[in-house]
Amino acid sequence: MIAQTLSQRLQRRGIHYAWVIVALTFLTGLASSAALGLPGALLQPLSKEFGWGVDQISSALAVRFALFGLMGPFSAILMERFGLRTVVVTALGLVTAGSLLALGMTRFWHLVLLWGVMLGVGSGMTALVLSAVVSNRWFETRRGLVVGLLTASSATGQLIFLPVGAWLVENFGWRMAVLPVLVACGLVAIAVFFLMRNRPADVGLAPFGATQPAGLAAPMPIGFATPFRILREASGSLVFWLLAGSFFICGLSTNGLIQTHFISLCGDAGLGPVPAASVLAMMGAFDLIGTILSGWLSDRYDNRKLLFWYYSLRGLSLLWLPYSDFTLYGLSIFAMFYGLDWIATVPPTVRLVATTFGKEKAGMVFGWIFAAHQLGAAVAAFGAGQVRTLLLTYNPALFTAGAACLVAGLMVLAIRLRPAASAAPAAASAA
Repeated sequence: MIAQTLSQRLQRRGIHYAWVIVALTFLTGLASSAALGLPGALLQPLSKEFGWGVDQISSALAVRFALFGLMGPFSAILMERFGLRTVVVTALGLVTAGSLLALGMTRFWHLVLLWGVMLGVGSGMTALVLSAVVSNRWFETRRGLVVGLLTASSATGQLIFLPVGAWLVENFGWRMAVLPVLVACGLVAIAVFFLMRNRPADVGLAPFGATQPAGLAAPMPIGFATPFRILREASGSLVFWLLAGSFFICGLSTNGLIQTHFISLCGDAGLGPVPAASVLAMMGAFDLIGTILSGWLSDRYDNRKLLFWYYSLRGLSLLWLPYSDFTLYGLSIFAMFYGLDWIATVPPTVRLVATTFGKEKAGMVFGWIFAAHQLGAAVAAFGAGQVRTLLLTYNPALFTAGAACLVAGLMVLAIRLRPAASAAPAAASAA
């Protein structure tokens, strides 16, 4: 009722309700990314309080990344069966519960369960797949820009919460740093409950940019075996493997390495947690610009060439990081080049998926590609922790990730597009 009334009022002012859905999705991504990014600022405090090694804590966070990604293909099914509102509220509830219960954890298995399993499943129920679903369902035009805006939410969450979290850790302890995330998740869940709707037709509208209401796909049985059927179909395409492989490297070089270990890496160089978190926030600011710009560019230019430049510049910045001397000047240069394309890879990848596999299957196929992204993140989160423990330096992990990004740039250039001839109905519809 509230959503219908608001939609009518906005419509009289020439504002489509799709932009309300974008705002809610943006806030969901912001709150989830804050919960995902915060543990990276807590590696050293947790190690000091509980005696857990960096490699142990990293292994728990690797579980989170793996589940975060593996939930992607199934989240599209959950959204189709139960609706966006139910899935998003449940996801935020799991993230909130996991964060709240973590305040009282005393054993390592508590960390694995709460910040590994619960946080991984909760955040994975929405993740980037939600952005793909919203852009395809609610927009006929400007999809690239919308995906750019929505994926930038993770950068905004990092920009807002990480410096505050690091300051709270330093002055009041790590438990106090968790509270802002709890409040944010709770408030966003309330807004989503009252305002989120599944499709434009639910508020009597056509998708943004469409001249008539979107036709509904013929009803088909929906089951949790559907993601595996879609995977089997997509895996016959070389494009799928090139995108999945490059996105594996994308996760390996971002969430798993820098988001998880950057503050600890800076600590090894004598930089405190607050300045290190401020550099991450700087990356977030540049990523906010870069990802939105990437969405705009992906509507206008060859997405393969965009991805080539994104991966190549990221790889070069990672190879250079050990030589930055971790000075303000050196880290600022790294933050600019690395931040501009942190998540800028998402809009072109989503568009390539939709072009190749059809709009109806885009959400499900992208869910599997995103699973590869998060498996890469899990490998880096665990592997970099092991490297740091055994060799007392992160440099081998940085060099490996940088070289892998250069390989990813060449992989995307090898893609040869053959657009889907028709939008075959799919139970996994994320359109």
